[in-house]
Amino acid sequence: MSWEVAYDIFYDALRDSVLVFAFVLLVHILLSIFDNKISNFLVKRKRTGPFFGSLFGLIPQCGTSVLGADLFLKKYITIGSLIAIFLSCSDEALISILASGKPDKMIMILPLIGLKFAIGFIVGILSDLIFRKQKVVETGHIEEEETCHHHHVHNTQMHKNLIHPLIHSLEIFLYVFAINLILGFIIGFVGEDNFVNFLQMNKYFSPLFASLIGLIPNCASSLLLSELFIEGNLSFGALLSGLLVNAGLGMVVLIKHMRGLKNIIWVFLICFITAIIAGYITCLIIGF
Repeated sequence: MSWEVAYDIFYDALRDSVLVFAFVLLVHILLSIFDNKISNFLVKRKRTGPFFGSLFGLIPQCGTSVLGADLFLKKYITIGSLIAIFLSCSDEALISILASGKPDKMIMILPLIGLKFAIGFIVGILSDLIFRKQKVVETGHIEEEETCHHHHVHNTQMHKNLIHPLIHSLEIFLYVFAINLILGFIIGFVGEDNFVNFLQMNKYFSPLFASLIGLIPNCASSLLLSELFIEGNLSFGALLSGLLVNAGLGMVVLIKHMRGLKNIIWVFLICFITAIIAGYITCLIIGF
């Protein structure tokens, strides 16, 4: 691997991590300022939480899944809302397809967004029906984050609205940057051409393989899937599978901080199985 490639990997990892940091910091500041209003809004709309979660997940940014996992860890949203966010998010894949300049690919953005939103919403609602006994915040107050225990908590507005969100966002930034950097080098060593050749030789397994690629907790996986689709090496159904399960670093944050392994397994299985089923159904309808 040349120094130029290594620099590009480092730069991309840093850029993506900074974007996550800025997004998470902004949202956390807004959450801390309007905590009571937002908390009451979500608590009163627990049954429709997956709708708002699926809508929020459509924001083409790495930070959506990370923030979704963070809110779930604080019991601020239900497991159905979290799954809705994970299924509907796509990192920068949508932007990549739009920027391709290929009308036949760009026109598929609307059905892709529509399917991801609908699937996220429906599966999120069903998940909440299954996990009806889950505990969420029942008051108009966002709990202090358990992960931020390395600094002293001061009862001041500056700390609550700026310092606390900043420290928490920096912790997420460092973790995201480390993961992005490691996986960036792994993907760089494997090479995109190897992915293309493998998919072309196993066309009928492409939704499954795309889902496995989507599981890679890195923005690069969504960009890889979109690039394969743009170049005609991946069908729309397989792309849908890969992007449905592409929760990015949200799943990693969930695993890192969550104590209940059972819930993590359920979230993973529901997202993965949904992605496989939706991808194969779409492939059967419009072809591989």
